[in-house]
Amino acid sequence: MKISRLTTTLLGSLATALLLAYLVTTAAAQIPGHVMENVSSTKWGPAPPMVPAGAEIAVLAGDPTGPVPFTVRLKFPANYDIPAHSHPGDENVVVTSGELFMGMGSKLDRKAGMGLGVGGFALMPANANHFAYTKAETTIVLYGQGPIEFKYVNRTDDPRTRLSTSR
Repeated sequence: MKISRLTTTLLGSLATALLLAYLVTTAAAQIPGHVMENVSSTKWGPAPPMVPAGAEIAVLAGDPTGPVPFTVRLKFPANYDIPAHSHPGDENVVVTSGELFMGMGSKLDRKAGMGLGVGGFALMPANANHFAYTKAETTIVLYGQGPIEFKYVNRTDDPRTRLSTSR
């Protein structure tokens, strides 16, 4: 009887330890790595073709193409326009340099855009038509829940449409 109780206790403890190790390992795999990055060490690349040419992007955390939280930096040149569009999820924007002009509506309207300077914040709700433009080079941090997608109000404003018709 002592041997079977001892064996049962050991096997139960081993199973508990293995289960705990599995749970801890799985939880650790789901926690994103620690990220600390200064602007000076940003590795910029061309923004995806869903935005007009000329913008640059740096992914800070997550995957903007997947169904997970993400954070990216976007740099826009002076006199850059993003025509009216919407997203399937909320879009959070923080201006880190320059000034980003944004507005709500179905058409880019430079008279209706509100200028957001350094530290300015905007929340564009899911499926709400909005636009943006710059007058000087501007950098923002954009974050939300992926996948990020652009649905342009006017199909001819979509840079992907222009790319497919120019081939």
